Amino acid sequence: MAAPYAMLASAGGIFSLIRDGRAASRAELSRLTGLAASTVALRVEELIRLGYVLESGDGPSQGGRRPRKLQVATGSRLVAGVELGARHATLRVYDLGGAEVAGRGVALDIARPPEVVLREIHDELTSMIAPLPGEGRLAAIGLALPGPVSAPDGRVISPSRMPGWNGLAPSVILEDLAGVPVRVENDANAMAVGEFVATGRVTRHMILLKAGASIGTGIIASGVLHRGMRGMAGDVSHTAVSGGSQMLCSCGRLGCLDAVAGGRSMVLALQRSGVAVEEVADVAALAHDAHPLATRLLREAGSRTGVVLATLVGFFNPERLVLAGSLSSSDAFVASVRSSVYDQCLPMSTEGLDIAVSVGGADVGARGVAAIVLDELLDPVQIDAHLSSRIEVKS
Repeated sequence: MAAPYAMLASAGGIFSLIRDGRAASRAELSRLTGLAASTVALRVEELIRLGYVLESGDGPSQGGRRPRKLQVATGSRLVAGVELGARHATLRVYDLGGAEVAGRGVALDIARPPEVVLREIHDELTSMIAPLPGEGRLAAIGLALPGPVSAPDGRVISPSRMPGWNGLAPSVILEDLAGVPVRVENDANAMAVGEFVATGRVTRHMILLKAGASIGTGIIASGVLHRGMRGMAGDVSHTAVSGGSQMLCSCGRLGCLDAVAGGRSMVLALQRSGVAVEEVADVAALAHDAHPLATRLLREAGSRTGVVLATLVGFFNPERLVLAGSLSSSDAFVASVRSSVYDQCLPMSTEGLDIAVSVGGADVGARGVAAIVLDELLDPVQIDAHLSSRIEVKS
């Protein structure tokens, strides 16, 4: 019988079998890959030496001596996930197994010069990691931003309310400060991955709506984040909507979804009416207390957003439509989105569709961008390249 994972015979492939829980011993690795026990031993020893794998304890016996158990060496290196909002930053640090080891939220104004913002982020991460026990060191940083991010170079393109960031590659600045690789991602994409991870990576087709100060979507297609050619897949914020022709958007056009239904637009509308609000979360809080104008604005925003999402649902036919961001805490907004999607879509598109509020929590974006970094860091190809570079240095 052919080995089921013969294509994963390299050191990186062997690590992926251990990381995914498909193998926990050398004997299992040999059976799954078809490699000789001596070859498996050599590759496992190299993974242990490079700090990717630990061998400890005893696994279940199969009739002979109990095998030593293999597992990811979670404490050898750390990755950070950072999500920037308009006035805050969420920072999380994870080990190689994806377990959170440190986290905090800080007040931060993204309208300040990017160099100042990124230095502050670096300082916060440094202070978070310094007191952690063990020998873990920072290996990579993921940075999620509330604006369009070009793929694959990670440049910020025409962001709203982020002066000085347009055309900037934040990874260059942060890499220079931290001395480790930095991956930059749009926040809606990061949140989609965070939700995917939080729900066990079982939803193969999902759309996540990030509804906060601005609006965006992230798409998981066949279990993988779908960015499109330039990283703009799912960008609905500048879709023209009916009834919004007089609303000026930050892009200079009239009637964009972001200008009509984004949280910032509702804050401004309430302020013009003499209502004391500062943050988008204040709008949802007012509606929770039955404030009539706040409730009406949220219902209208949800309805208009749902019409746009209905087009995506009809085109993509996902299993789940997830609502995240500060507006997702509003029943009025969520109910209106749901109603519009069901009203605008054919029954076949919504049959079995789960429209739900995110279960990923307030740090879903930080978790998602960290997961992106972790998957890249522990990709079999990257591990094989690391191993090859070490061999070349020796020779």
